[in-house]
Amino acid sequence: QVQLVESGGGLVQAGGSLRLSCAASGRTFSTYVMGWFRQASGKEREFVAAITWNGGYTYYADSVKGRFTLSRDNAKNTVFLQMNSLKPEDTAVYYCAAGPWDGAWNTRSSGYDYWGQGTQVTVSS
Repeated sequence: QVQLVESGGGLVQAGGSLRLSCAASGRTFSTYVMGWFRQASGKEREFVAAITWNGGYTYYADSVKGRFTLSRDNAKNTVFLQMNSLKPEDTAVYYCAAGPWDGAWNTRSSGYDYWGQGTQVTVSS
């Protein structure tokens, strides 16, 4: 099965930047979508952004649009989430996930089959 490992989290001040990475191993598919979710303490897991392996098409939640940017390195099976202009409300554990493309963007956790362990992002004010 597919294994996902996130990295790049840390502590930054408001307005700062971080770049998260998600490295995939095992059996991967070019038709898969790589999604990013986050879960703040005491809150439900929420969708952040997604990118297709094939074509690199992206979709962003309104809360991060214009601040976060997805990219990928298909040869290395790695997806990157560049986070700029970070706000305290961005503080959460960030997870990457993989799932099949079914013709529409899936913003629900149930739409993804494989998950990483998560990486903590903390933004101080």
